[in-house]
Amino acid sequence: MATELRMRYGCNPHQQHARCYLRDGGELPLEILNGSPSYINLMDALNSWPLVRELKQATGLPAAASFKHVSPAGAAVAVPLDRSLAEAYFVDDMELSPLAVAYARARGADRLASFGDWVALSDPVDVPTARLIAREVSDGVIAPAYEPEALDLLKTKKDGKYPIFRMDPSFAPPALETRDVFGITLEQTRNDFVPGPDFLDHVVTARKEIPPEARRDLLVATIAVKYTQSNSVCLALDGQVIGSGAGQQSRVHCVRLAASKADNWYLRQHPRVRAMRFRDSVRRAERINAIDLYLQDEATPAELAAWESHFVEVPERLSAAEKRAWLDGLKGVALSSDAFFPFRDSIDRAARSGVEYVVETGGSVRDDLVIEAADQYGMVMVLSGIRLFHH
Repeated sequence: MATELRMRYGCNPHQQHARCYLRDGGELPLEILNGSPSYINLMDALNSWPLVRELKQATGLPAAASFKHVSPAGAAVAVPLDRSLAEAYFVDDMELSPLAVAYARARGADRLASFGDWVALSDPVDVPTARLIAREVSDGVIAPAYEPEALDLLKTKKDGKYPIFRMDPSFAPPALETRDVFGITLEQTRNDFVPGPDFLDHVVTARKEIPPEARRDLLVATIAVKYTQSNSVCLALDGQVIGSGAGQQSRVHCVRLAASKADNWYLRQHPRVRAMRFRDSVRRAERINAIDLYLQDEATPAELAAWESHFVEVPERLSAAEKRAWLDGLKGVALSSDAFFPFRDSIDRAARSGVEYVVETGGSVRDDLVIEAADQYGMVMVLSGIRLFHH
């Protein structure tokens, strides 16, 4: 492996000098198997790789992440897909390995945001996973290894320029990490926290029981939120993130954003949405955009008319009452917050999107009011004592 990687430029083309290296001058744990990565590719790769590694460590299941702009658009572990989800994710025509299922779930969380994503995978890439990646628009992939046929398939993407990284799974970063900001170096202990067996023990609500599936989903949401730009909140269900609210200055705005994405995720599984018939010439990305538009309440007639030619038959939009009736079936959702909730407003909004299990840091002067709100909705709330800001 090399001791240094040179890039065309940094975050933007006018930032000409860009390279990747270890401060001690040692060999990089990262090998470029194909393509010419960018600075942003490396930022996404080196944030998404520990996410999937920790998901695998915490759950024992193959894990995947769909990363965009240094936050996960989706993250998941390999829980089998049912027919409705496979249709909603446009993978009902494929044979999927467990790793491919994990990536289908990760990308399916928010297919609009995942367009042009960076792919991170916890396990060696097999042929079914490579076939799924090959048919989607993405910017590159990082994994610990690749089957020869899978690697050959991925090398054909982007006219042979698709970035493919192999990460040494045994690499352990130093305990201290540094960052230069405006010419000044900051140093801190690396955030090496991974939720263990006792992470969910401090239940503070009247409802106490957390079934195994909910425990798994709380772990998925927590590890995903750890690698999401703060302030952040993640909602998870069925082994995958279903909504992520990243980089908001207000805690309730994190919840609103994550919950609205979760609502859209669930609405895309509505029978009327899955029954939409598109013309054969319409690509998947355009189908996803059209579905998203038809689910938006604020879409204008002119906007809808611009997309009508994509359909064999223009679909009838779901009314507000039909949406609410369908969303009332969304239950058992897990929520993880990277810090405490200062007000009950976040709990009120989360309840409308099926949240039943919550883990948050605790320590607010209004913890009692937040817990009271959780009790009113019959939620289980855990105060972890662990803050997970990521900047």
